[in-house]
Amino acid sequence: MLPSEPTTPPNSLVWRIIHFPLVLLALGIVTIAAAGALASLIRPFFPVERTGPLAILFSLIVAAIFIAAYSLFVRWIERRPVDEFGAKGWSRELGGGLLAGLILFSIVIGIIAALGGYRVIGSNPATALYPAIAIAITSGVTEEIVLRGLFFRLIERLAGSWIALILSAALFGALHLGNANATWFAGLAIALEAGVMLAALYMLTRRLWAAIGLHAAWNFTQGGIYGVAVSGFDMGGLPRARISGPDLLTGGAFGAEASLPAIVVCTAFGIVLLIVAHRRGRFVAPLWVRRRQGAGLHE
Repeated sequence: MLPSEPTTPPNSLVWRIIHFPLVLLALGIVTIAAAGALASLIRPFFPVERTGPLAILFSLIVAAIFIAAYSLFVRWIERRPVDEFGAKGWSRELGGGLLAGLILFSIVIGIIAALGGYRVIGSNPATALYPAIAIAITSGVTEEIVLRGLFFRLIERLAGSWIALILSAALFGALHLGNANATWFAGLAIALEAGVMLAALYMLTRRLWAAIGLHAAWNFTQGGIYGVAVSGFDMGGLPRARISGPDLLTGGAFGAEASLPAIVVCTAFGIVLLIVAHRRGRFVAPLWVRRRQGAGLHE
């Protein structure tokens, strides 16, 4: 299963230009920016503390807006079915991603705890889970649509899977450099562990459900279940945790994502996904190679 191509009317220069990957990427960014603007307009109707239950409702509305915007872009501009959000098997893929995110970060925290870097010293009320759930939903949906649904997919159509993988991972890491407590090492860690892993998962499924599930569960597990900072932001979480030891072990103020255990565990998982995707013929050659080889899309 390879990524779907846009449906370009024959003998139409205008649609050929529109359907060129970089043009589609620019139009996609405009579409997503409009979705973000709409979400900002709705935000004043939810004048609640970020720890309130309505924060979850707002995050679900934002997710719905972004999914709808992406779907309209694919249907009206690319003129094809929205395969990335196909209904068949969506719950299995989303659930698998959620489970993978939970297990992966539990392994990371387990390693850090075994080496003396993590210890639970108390607990917070259940309401502490509200912001963790809300942020997990919003980041999981919006970032996967932008980074994998648009950027990776369209760069892959132009330059092939390997270049798209490198550029999307680097962009994902760079975008986190603006977060609180970010360092160049934290950005590199995000690029290696999450950028590679999530792109590989998209390549394997050619849909966004599993990547969204893994991304959301990754954020919720570290913040809500284990009470560590999520990409530089300390949201509290159900337990009150004491983090101690060298930053290389714990990730420091940025959170366990910037730790060596996270880099090793999650990058290894991403490499396994890449190997499986390659064996299943999910890699795409650059456009100029495909044109030279005619119908040959596989590397």
